[in-house]
Amino acid sequence: MLTTFPEKTTAFQLPSPVGELEVVVEIPLTSSAKTTQLTAIVCHPHPLHGGTMNNKVVSTMMKALLELGIPAVRFNFRGIGKSTGIYGEGVGEIQDLETVIDWVKQTRPGTTLWLGGFSFGTYISAAIAARGDVARLISIAPPIMHMNFQSIAKMPCPWLVIQGDADEVFDAEEVFTWFAEKHPEADVVRMKAASHFFHGRLVELRENLISKLSE
Repeated sequence: MLTTFPEKTTAFQLPSPVGELEVVVEIPLTSSAKTTQLTAIVCHPHPLHGGTMNNKVVSTMMKALLELGIPAVRFNFRGIGKSTGIYGEGVGEIQDLETVIDWVKQTRPGTTLWLGGFSFGTYISAAIAARGDVARLISIAPPIMHMNFQSIAKMPCPWLVIQGDADEVFDAEEVFTWFAEKHPEADVVRMKAASHFFHGRLVELRENLISKLSE
């Protein structure tokens, strides 16, 4: 376990309630006075459907954050890669994110926390962000009707959502309608003709992230 936040990109094993989590911290080449106080944590898609922290959309989000000068953390949920344990039905994965957040707070006291996620990871990060103490939430292709998003009555931080309108896994129109009705304050970006995994559109996805997160 690392007891200090690294100054360069580092992979390590973090003790967790079910053993260990595989964590990677990536450090930007440069940062500004604004971004040096930030830390972002990104959550990957569904563990039972091939989701890992090396997913291309997760990697794209990490690249955008690093370009903005923000240190970024990704990790494998329990049972994936070098993380021990088995799938926790969402509840365990929330506990995994809590473990990573606790480590970040211990090693970077006073940091301002951003959370991000792709697909399944959007619910895990949103469930934590809804409690408060998170400065920004980034959700890419949230499975609104397949996870318990209905339990999130209010989001106390700015919420950026990017959704392809040609999503072949979840109904994109349900996503747009839900946000319009339940969270109209969210900044929802519709990427026309983009699939769930943003095949062939990752550069555009990164550009959208950088543009929106720079505002």
